[in-house]
Amino acid sequence: MMSNPIKIGVIGAGTISEMHLRSYHNHAEAALHAICDLQIGRAQAKAGKYNIPNVYSDYKELLADPEIDAVNICTWNNSHAEISIAALQAGKHVLVEKPLCRNVREALAVQQAVHASGKILQVGFVRRYASNTRIVKAFMDGGDIGPIYYAKASCIRKLGNPGGWFSDLERSGGGPLIDVGVHVIDLCWYLMGKPKVKSISGNTYKKLGNRSNVQNLKSYKAADYDAEHNSVEDMANALIRFDNGASLLVDVSFTLHAKEDELTVKLYGEQGGVELEPELTFITEKHNTILNSTPQIDSLTFDFAAGFQDEMNYFIEVCQGKKTTLSPVEDGVEMMKILCGIYESSELGQEIYFS
Repeated sequence: MMSNPIKIGVIGAGTISEMHLRSYHNHAEAALHAICDLQIGRAQAKAGKYNIPNVYSDYKELLADPEIDAVNICTWNNSHAEISIAALQAGKHVLVEKPLCRNVREALAVQQAVHASGKILQVGFVRRYASNTRIVKAFMDGGDIGPIYYAKASCIRKLGNPGGWFSDLERSGGGPLIDVGVHVIDLCWYLMGKPKVKSISGNTYKKLGNRSNVQNLKSYKAADYDAEHNSVEDMANALIRFDNGASLLVDVSFTLHAKEDELTVKLYGEQGGVELEPELTFITEKHNTILNSTPQIDSLTFDFAAGFQDEMNYFIEVCQGKKTTLSPVEDGVEMMKILCGIYESSELGQEIYFS
């Protein structure tokens, strides 16, 4: 451990916090200094596992600790904006799990707080930091694939509604679109060069609920799972048009009468194409022949644990002033505009346009 490690406070000790805690624990220049959860017993359990000296049930008490350099927010979506703003005002750098918040109004408030504080806020778009994405970005920057004019992505779960807060619109802000859809939409948008959105035509459906009646198949369930309560969509789809003429087609679901789960991310450019999921493949053309090229790397698929480790490693260097974050608050705001645009288009039953 270096003499002056970045001291981290983690707020929220639920399932996703394990990836964050483990990643900081593995980092030689990070120190897990405090953890907070409304359920103090859950925070104490994590503190015992990772030898964290300070435990809180009130995040405001954690933020009052002057030794903490940065906070990592792993709470329900409805508290992301509130805690992020408070942390920035307390002089802490922030890494907040995706999505940035629940709506554009909250996103703009967080952005204003970032600018006023002079601190860094990194949105937890973990896929941007993964090794596969870095390889594809290098090819993009080298002009081997783009310009990208079309992308499509699917994240289909046939039986994957976690229930609990995930199914509670007030706490989550939405269902599969804001939970898993944000990953694939952001990944495509980022690799497309973050073009400005021109219009969105979206649809959301609430037909199947939590499907608690289905037997013989296991699925992840939130700690507060309640099959009787579900106020979010089952699935969503959208066509997103950008001002440079490019387009993105996406569909996502928590539950669907599908044969199998599906995760695909594909981008098509003037010089070539690339599939990030289900397995990293480059499609090129040489000597009048189409080539499917497989990179020689450790893994051709996204490694969940390794991706979080890469993200936390990057955040530590951001806190140290060595790097600029790949997922700044401004991108979090734009992603909220896209997500909320899909919901708005569905509600209105028509395509919506951006100025």
